[in-house]
Amino acid sequence: MERGILFPGQGAQFEGMGRDWAEAYDTAKATFDEADEALGFSLTDKIWSGGDEVNRTDVAQPGIYTVGVAITRVLRERGLDTDAAPMTAGLSLGEYTALWCAGGIDFADGLRLVRLRGEAMQDASEQIPSGMISLMGADEDQAQALAEVGSKVGICSVANLNAPGQIILSGEHAALEAAAAAAKDHGVRRTRPLVVAGGFHSECMRPAADRLQAALAEVEIRAPRVPFVSNVTAEPTADPAAIKAQLAQQVCAPVLWERSMRWALGQGITSFLEPGPGEVLAGILRKIDPEADVRSAATPAKLEA
Repeated sequence: MERGILFPGQGAQFEGMGRDWAEAYDTAKATFDEADEALGFSLTDKIWSGGDEVNRTDVAQPGIYTVGVAITRVLRERGLDTDAAPMTAGLSLGEYTALWCAGGIDFADGLRLVRLRGEAMQDASEQIPSGMISLMGADEDQAQALAEVGSKVGICSVANLNAPGQIILSGEHAALEAAAAAAKDHGVRRTRPLVVAGGFHSECMRPAADRLQAALAEVEIRAPRVPFVSNVTAEPTADPAAIKAQLAQQVCAPVLWERSMRWALGQGITSFLEPGPGEVLAGILRKIDPEADVRSAATPAKLEA
């Protein structure tokens, strides 16, 4: 059975990501060289030996995207037919890698978009002090109730519906503090602040969404060759104009990851492949369906196993 292909988003980054692939495979090395040339600076220096710089939003986003493309190109060389995949999807930033994998965007265009997206989100984070908190064990109704509590203080909304018990709120700091203070009253046992630059997937990112929308208007997006599942709708989108609109909306809209995966499972897709970096999505998917078969290609060693 062909596997659905899933790509991680921001948070999967780590210093040195992708270097082992570049050392093991010429195709991966060429992908990183192509990225450095397209961006006009050494992305590889920043993600391989730049220390904490890899965690900057404007570095992590093009870095994760490039690593995903490099690994997928190696897998294609080794026989993976991505055009035969029953679906592809990516969590937040990962949508761009998924769209590239589905033939919907050229590598260089996607790279420049995610670099701009990262810069725009970093700038928006500096304009509005904001962040994100994880609601441990919460369901969607509890999360919405806490978002309403926070909204009385400032911008606050549900940002990620990733898996059962894994829901994230986003917004201004004071609003998140109010939501966290009310968590136990709403049956949520614990909250945890995330280490992020700002309140992603909330109205705090509106300036970034506007910049991205303008940039998307100048880029060619083609109809994907395989079903490309949108974070915004949790179902496939094939129309290029709709994809552009949803990519812009996604910056402020909640990520409907659990619903996206349940759509795939509902289609009878139970086997998945996660090209790295990391194995974040494999862990999330097992919370949604413990029976799901997820193969990781996070490292060359795993590929050879």
